[in-house]
Amino acid sequence: MNKEYFFGDVTLLITHYNRSQSLEHLLLSFEALGCRFGDIVVSDDGSKPGHIDYLLQLQKKHEFRLITTPQNRGLGNNINKGQDAVQTPLTLYVQEDFTPTAVFPESFTHALDIMREKPENDVVRFYAYFEYPYLKNPRNGYYEMDFKLWKPGYRKFYAYSDHPHLRRSNFFEKFGRYIEGRKGDFTEYSMMMSFLKNHGKAYFYKDYTGLFVQKNSESEPSTMSRENWRQTDRFPVKQIRDLYRHLKFNFDYLT
Repeated sequence: MNKEYFFGDVTLLITHYNRSQSLEHLLLSFEALGCRFGDIVVSDDGSKPGHIDYLLQLQKKHEFRLITTPQNRGLGNNINKGQDAVQTPLTLYVQEDFTPTAVFPESFTHALDIMREKPENDVVRFYAYFEYPYLKNPRNGYYEMDFKLWKPGYRKFYAYSDHPHLRRSNFFEKFGRYIEGRKGDFTEYSMMMSFLKNHGKAYFYKDYTGLFVQKNSESEPSTMSRENWRQTDRFPVKQIRDLYRHLKFNFDYLT
């Protein structure tokens, strides 16, 4: 029999848009790992009627509060209204297309220890597309993220990400709310800069794809789209893009 984990002071906050089967898979995955939370909030961004009907059916099988909106209002609004509904001290934020791995529950207890023992720490990050370049003070696989403006490279600016992470539920008091009415990339970038300018502190799980897996099925593909130039690694586009980001990130941080 699997070990049971109850995280009573944590709300699982899931943002959702037109991917109800992915959401069901995420909920079932946490249950299969024996993970229970003080509360679960699903924040929907104006999904199609068929997906809303599916969410209502899921509510009968899984205990969660559903926060809806009559029309799509974008990433910023979806996270804001979901976070507003959280009533516990800590929030585990996960998008609906992620799945926790078998090692998540035990490792998550270590992340909770960090947040409880270090009140100055704002976030513990569980997933990324690349390893944060400057890490220190290892602790059970987690490392403190060390942002210094003078250190080389633009990737040091990615101290915050909206990928799965644990944060304090009063996050908005220190960093402000997510910008609404803009594209998702701009919303994420703005919060990234706010996190740095307000001296945010975070820990990073070094095996950064070890606790969650991102899954996009053919029936429910990703709803986030980006221009090709942001993704390609072809020379010289990558070099020009990296230089642009280095200059822009430094300028935006200093202004």
